[in-house]
Amino acid sequence: MIQPFRLTEPAIKDIEQIADYIAKQSGLLQSELFLSKLDAKFVKIAQFPNLGRQRDEILPGIRSLSIENYLILYMSTGKNVDIFRVISGYRDLSALFRDSDS
Repeated sequence: MIQPFRLTEPAIKDIEQIADYIAKQSGLLQSELFLSKLDAKFVKIAQFPNLGRQRDEILPGIRSLSIENYLILYMSTGKNVDIFRVISGYRDLSALFRDSDS
């Protein structure tokens, strides 16, 4: 049985920003294509929650899986998979969870 996946608020904001950026750079069609690929990747993560690379240096238990130039950061939490962030692979990953107040 496939685990459901949940998007956190920061992940939703990340996805909206990425979609807007791609739409401005390459057009709406490319943006929609990326969102479609991203959704397929979320479904795959829900099917195989241990698929990505373990990233305990960022946050204990978190995993990452790449899609184009971005990383999906997620964690299996019992019956669900929580998608925490979708970010550029060029960002300082350890800083993402160090300071959650900002």
